[in-house]
Amino acid sequence: MAILEESFLSHLVELRSRLIRAALAILVVFICLMPWASQIYDLLALPLINAMPEGTRMISTGVVAPFLVPIKVTAMAAFVIALPVVLYQTWAFVAPGLYAHERRFALPVVVGSTLLFLLGMAFCYFFVFGMVFKFIAGFAPASITVAPDIEQYLSFVMSMFLAFGITFEVPIVVLLLVRTGLVSVAQLREARRYVIVGAFVVAAVVTPPDVTSQLMLAIPMCVLFEIGLLLASLMQRRQDLT
Repeated sequence: MAILEESFLSHLVELRSRLIRAALAILVVFICLMPWASQIYDLLALPLINAMPEGTRMISTGVVAPFLVPIKVTAMAAFVIALPVVLYQTWAFVAPGLYAHERRFALPVVVGSTLLFLLGMAFCYFFVFGMVFKFIAGFAPASITVAPDIEQYLSFVMSMFLAFGITFEVPIVVLLLVRTGLVSVAQLREARRYVIVGAFVVAAVVTPPDVTSQLMLAIPMCVLFEIGLLLASLMQRRQDLT
């Protein structure tokens, strides 16, 4: 009993140490980025500013929002930049408790899921935002002045980043489902039509009510599902050979 308690406490101490190191990495990057907090927010707002009429600016209805919103954006950027350190600390804590074959599979999954999430955010920022904001600005009546609030814009951007980041995880989900034996590649192929319908339903729910953004979420989801099927079939074929 005493040995179990000692082992549990040692794991808690190591977990605390790993969390502190990860938090310090984020904090150091955040402090380094702080002098450019305003410019970082301007960079995030660039797709919207480019789509708005010339000379139009965003507004702030909150008293402290002009200070807090750039801070929040800078913290998000700091987390993304420090993500390799966070992942390493997570892996260093989990890896000793895994078998060799589990480590060989888990590490690519962790790295791949992270890269795919960041790729989804990049796709959203560089391709989706420009089209969505131009559509909205072009649809707005000439009798109104388009002046989005910075807090509402940040909330919209975060929800879109999250939606596209999760969407780009589809290949990882497919691989995990096949790897754990919950479903087979053949079953997933048979369910393809339902996946396509589900992709468009999800896109209609989480994106703005315009066809462009819905298509730009649903189509990549379907393509990524097919990529996941291809990778899963290759993985299954390799397992059969071994």
